[in-house]
Amino acid sequence: MRGSGTVAVVGGSIAGCAFASAAARAGADEVVVLERTGGRLADRGVGLCVHDDRAAELAAAGALPAGIPAHPLARRRWVVRDPQAGPGGRVIWEQPFPFHSYHWGLLWRGLREATPDSVVYRQGESVAGVSAEGEVRLAGGSVERYDLVVGADGYRSVVREAVCPDSRPHYAGYVCWRGNFEARLLDSLGGHEDSYPGAVTTVCWPGGTCVIYRIPGPAGLRVNWVLYATPPPAAGLRLDDPTSFPPGTVTGELAVHLAELLEERFPPYWGRALGLTDPADVYVQPIYDLEATAITAGRLLLSGDAASVVRPHNTSGAAKALQDASAFEEAWRAADSWEQLLRGYQEARGAAGRELVALARRLGRAQVERTPDWAAMGHAEAQAWWQGQLAGAADIGGQALTP
Repeated sequence: MRGSGTVAVVGGSIAGCAFASAAARAGADEVVVLERTGGRLADRGVGLCVHDDRAAELAAAGALPAGIPAHPLARRRWVVRDPQAGPGGRVIWEQPFPFHSYHWGLLWRGLREATPDSVVYRQGESVAGVSAEGEVRLAGGSVERYDLVVGADGYRSVVREAVCPDSRPHYAGYVCWRGNFEARLLDSLGGHEDSYPGAVTTVCWPGGTCVIYRIPGPAGLRVNWVLYATPPPAAGLRLDDPTSFPPGTVTGELAVHLAELLEERFPPYWGRALGLTDPADVYVQPIYDLEATAITAGRLLLSGDAASVVRPHNTSGAAKALQDASAFEEAWRAADSWEQLLRGYQEARGAAGRELVALARRLGRAQVERTPDWAAMGHAEAQAWWQGQLAGAADIGGQALTP
């Protein structure tokens, strides 16, 4: 784009860092990141995965810096509780799983360190509102003006309120428990049920699933797990607002329900494995999704979870945020005006979010809301069931950056 200008990025996590770097590389005069959190984002220990093909595309585009710790995964096995099959349960299906796993904090740190020195990163800056003309109103009352404002502020986006106030997250009817622990603790369980570090295990039962895999950690490999199920009626969740119970604050009802699931639904080995998690490392997140009716308006642009909230089953969140940033940089370089930049970004990324939301809804319904008779399934039945969920999509993990 001929000339340049000023860009504010609201939110400084994965999407925010990626967009700040993209804007700086594309030639912005000034890039300011406004991150409301004042603490250490790198301390967040949640695991995530990126499909190998998406990672290669993003690395080639400059959106995924080299050197960020990642753990290779290769196959996914689906298991059910079966007393006759031993403590690890019975494997009903194995499928290829060409992904690498990441530690959220280490991925963020790598993106933050790769941000050009020209970017001004301001922590502890809460944004109270924005206008379509590029005004940013801070929580303290001051107003700053920019040529472009990027909403990278997640599923409760302030910027989205200005772009499409009618678009709000919708509760899916279930929650996920998340946790992680040091992988070396598995040695205390004995046996060889989890001897292959490149495996992803999905435990299945009527009304839920749990995905378990290793991730790199600051001090060695960790085991990350995500368990999806309907919460008990007395859990105290506010279902009109996507608010999580952070680590260490899970209520008694939710903790008891988790313990019951591990005892009654899991193969014994996997129930004991998740029981190794320190309660301080467990949190509960209600599952929501959202299709934004627009991702640009005036001088405003939405990215990542601010643009579309996708249920985690699709394993595409981080890749989608980085793809958004890559498409933004490409649209900038091809544009002659801000209007053309925003139009190019909308054309490149508008449909992607809607398609990811639709796929993740199918996955959630099939794996939590309307689960099959897992115990009666074999390889052929499971494979056909999986293809039915994909409904023509090539795989989970997001779409190719350039179709």
